[in-house]
Amino acid sequence: MQFNLSYPEVGQFIHDKTGKDIPLAFGGPHTLRIAYSVPLMGSVGLDINVERINGSDIFLSYSGGAGIEFMVRTALGQVKKQPGAELLSILDGNRLMLSLGKNPQLAPVFDRIEIKDIHFSETNIMIDFVPKP
Repeated sequence: MQFNLSYPEVGQFIHDKTGKDIPLAFGGPHTLRIAYSVPLMGSVGLDINVERINGSDIFLSYSGGAGIEFMVRTALGQVKKQPGAELLSILDGNRLMLSLGKNPQLAPVFDRIEIKDIHFSETNIMIDFVPKP
């Protein structure tokens, strides 16, 4: 089974939650490209790669050059002070683990399904999953 989200749908969700417009784009089969306008720097790009999935844990890495990676690490430090921070673990280097099963609203979903893959096309984010027996 597959669940599809278009980049504009996800962008609108981000805007509704944060008030920020963050353009999302295809960067490769397992890479999502994010462009963001930073004061004094102009537009910067960040690639987020889906490395693997283990149960409800999604292992990600990010890249965008030394300056961008420093900014991401700084932002991640601030995230740790926000509600929902328990879902995010900062691993070594530029790697992260997103533990969706720790979210009380999502945990029941992961009792019923298993995510097999998250991949990207020119227009959509696609989540492949199977029901659990």
